[in-house]
Amino acid sequence: MAGDATAGRSATPPCCFLLILLCCCLRLAPNNAEELQRFNHPTKPDGSLSFLVVGDWGRRGLFNQSQVASQMGRIGEQLDIDFVISTGDNFYDNGLTGEDDPEFEESFTKVYTAQSLQKQWYSVLGNHDYRGDAEAQLSPVLRQTDWRWLCLRSFIVNAELAEIFFVDTTPFVRSYFTDSKGHTYDWRAIKSRKAYIREAIEDLESALTESIASWKIVVGHHSIRSIGHHGDTEELVKLLLPVLQANSVDFYMNGHDHCLEHISDKDSSIQFLTSGAGSKAWRGDIKDVNRKDLRFFYDGQGFMSVQLSQADAEIVFYNVFGEALRTLNASKGLHQSI
Repeated sequence: MAGDATAGRSATPPCCFLLILLCCCLRLAPNNAEELQRFNHPTKPDGSLSFLVVGDWGRRGLFNQSQVASQMGRIGEQLDIDFVISTGDNFYDNGLTGEDDPEFEESFTKVYTAQSLQKQWYSVLGNHDYRGDAEAQLSPVLRQTDWRWLCLRSFIVNAELAEIFFVDTTPFVRSYFTDSKGHTYDWRAIKSRKAYIREAIEDLESALTESIASWKIVVGHHSIRSIGHHGDTEELVKLLLPVLQANSVDFYMNGHDHCLEHISDKDSSIQFLTSGAGSKAWRGDIKDVNRKDLRFFYDGQGFMSVQLSQADAEIVFYNVFGEALRTLNASKGLHQSI
């Protein structure tokens, strides 16, 4: 029997082993275009899309979070929104302690109670989220607690006329690794910062290149351009911005600076939109950079609405009272504020 088994193995041509090995390698090798998880979200029957954008909010309703949430509910009903985007720093000051942290319900479920906000929330992580159990926010367990919640590191929402690319920007920032200022960060999933950033850029670039959507929107927590407290994020200017410019991205939406803001890109049609005013704001400090490209800045609480059709976009900034502060009207190939 032993002899028969040996004979059977030796009878297999060496090329077959190589073919099997090659197939295994191809199956295991990551395909960058497929690594980003995709979620399909239909448009309205008329082909339009509307959603709200809010960031830096999770404070158990304090610092006007509840007031902002109330106005989001009112505007959300008027616009019949399809979903909500959170630009990160979802739970202050140090993220969640775990999947069973009561702050999830106290800062999310019990605050955003309006009927119009009972839609899917697509969220990214911010630097404050990484100070806690970042894995908890990504866990399906939270989706069982509140079905609206969907938070991943990087992913894509395919909403037919628009593709929205969510990017995990916190690992891009070197100072969180080298000068944590007494804070601890949950880097369990970031084995190599350089490799993580490289793969994130490759995944995004591949997905953007393949996109045929009318509108391309990229969402991250950190600003690329800002005159607010934090200002520009140098790593994103160097590594992420060229990819957006090369792939005709229309809007980059972020939080991080606790304000509402619109800055144009001097080298492309990209519009930088900050919506990080979901709770604590009024920083009171403004940087001198980007002043000539600044279109709007509000140092206070609020949120942003986005309405899209195949050819046109209308983006409105609202304050804590639900008053429209600024409107950006954009058409394909032309961006202008009124």
